[in-house]
Amino acid sequence: MVFKEKVLGLLEEGLKEKPSLFLIDVNINEAFKIVVTLDGDNGVTLQDCIDISRAIEHNLDREEQDFSLEVASAGLSAPLKLVRQYKKNIGRTLVVKTNDEKIEARLSDANEDFITLEWEAREPKKIGKGKETVQKKLELPYADIKEAIVTVTF
Repeated sequence: MVFKEKVLGLLEEGLKEKPSLFLIDVNINEAFKIVVTLDGDNGVTLQDCIDISRAIEHNLDREEQDFSLEVASAGLSAPLKLVRQYKKNIGRTLVVKTNDEKIEARLSDANEDFITLEWEAREPKKIGKGKETVQKKLELPYADIKEAIVTVTF
């Protein structure tokens, strides 16, 4: 069995034990450095990272193939990649970049095809001078999203 296939199998088994976790990315380079990035429906704890790391490391033989292993959460500033990540962040504010614009808005819904963003904008009045605040709503297909990052407010 090829090293990468063995690692992916062990990772899959480890994730079965923790159904609230899901894989964002796994990278194995030529020097056999394994980098696993996770996210979870309820976040990722240090213990989650330890458990997944052990599920992989304890089932590989360093005598057969030397390797290094890093298991981490996606992090706050990491762009969202999966529909499951969008769904868990409903109600939070995102900065979404498309080909045409950059929108900062509240994620009000997410399904398998698109996300729904809502925000307030100042626009010129239809009659008279000045501006008025209007409620905006946009359904944005995932294919149109270049990058989406959750903003952190304190």
